[in-house]
Formats: sequence, C-alpha cells, structure tokens
Amino acid sequence: MKLLKTLLTLAIVLMMVVILAQTVPSKDRHKEAMMEAVTEFVESESEERGIVDNVLTRLGKNVVVKAVETALNSKLKVHDYYVCNTTYIVLRGEEKTLSLGILGMVFTFDKDMLHEKLQEALKTGSAEAVTEKEAAKQSAKELKKLEREKQKLERKQEKEQRKQERAALKEKKRQEKEAKKEQKRLEKEARKKG
Repeated sequence: MKLLKTLLTLAIVLMMVVILAQTVPSKDRHKEAMMEAVTEFVESESEERGIVDNVLTRLGKNVVVKAVETALNSKLKVHDYYVCNTTYIVLRGEEKTLSLGILGMVFTFDKDMLHEKLQEALKTGSAEAVTEKEAAKQSAKELKKLEREKQKLERKQEKEQRKQERAALKEKKRQEKEAKKEQKRLEKEARKKG
C-alpha cells in the first residue's frame, strides 16, 4: 500500500513537472507583459499630471514606449529553469529580475524600478532611451526585412508553379505520344484484318 502511494505521488509530481515544462512562456510573451505594464504606467502618469491627450503627448508616449521596447529587445535575458523562467536585465553591473513565467502566465516584478526608470526617462527627455528617429529606423529595417521575406516566398511559389506547369506539360506530351502510338497500332491491326 505504501509503495502504491509512493508511485502515485511520484506520478503526480512527474505529471506536474511535465505540465509546467510545457507551459513555460516564451521570451516574447515576457516582453509583451512588460510592454503592457509600461504602456499602462505611461498612461497613468499622463493622467496624473493632467496632460491633455493630443498629438504631441501621444507622440511622446509612443517615443517612451518604443524606447523601452527597443531596450528590452536588446538587453532582456532569460533564465530558464525548465518548469518556469525569469527575465532580467543588467543595470550598472547589477542583475534586475523583471518577470516570472509559469503555467503560460507572466508576472512582472520590480514595478518600482520600472516606474523609477520611466520617470527618470520622462524627466531627462529619455536619456538612456533611443530617439524616435532610431526607433523609426528600426521599424523601417523590420519592414524591409518582412518585404524581402515576402518577395522570397513569392519567388519560391512562382518557381514551384513553373515546375508544376512543366511537369503537367511533360505529362500531356507523354499522353499524346501514347495516344498516337495506340492509334498507329490500331490502324496497323485494321490493315492486317482488311
């Protein structure tokens, strides 16, 4: 009976480990969760300061959000523990944990640090953040890359279509040749009988 309980406990633990390992969120999911927190913070800051929502403030918000996104893309690292993972960045030689991912969910940490860094960036005109021009340049690069990939795919599809057309034409010619042979054979048999 004790062995059965031990085996059952072991099976349950093993099943839980497998489930946890299969549901560990990706690095991109961590970035999405952090960007949601950043966007939420920027919105709440503008509301607290009573900033009117106009084109300039939306542009400013977008610059801050894009700057943080670019920084996360380049500096975010992942510690993978198989059943969960954490993300971190290194600031002034010190590792700062930003989020924990488990069961497909992401929990962001150190919101005070995030708020502090964003406030500092807002006050200093985003000193450590990339400029809007750099963010636009990165977006343009990504757009060009997508366009190249699209063109490459289209060329591949055209090549495959030409290959299929050649194969169909070859098959048609083969069938015509077979039909002519069959017709000649039938004519030859008809002459022999006649």
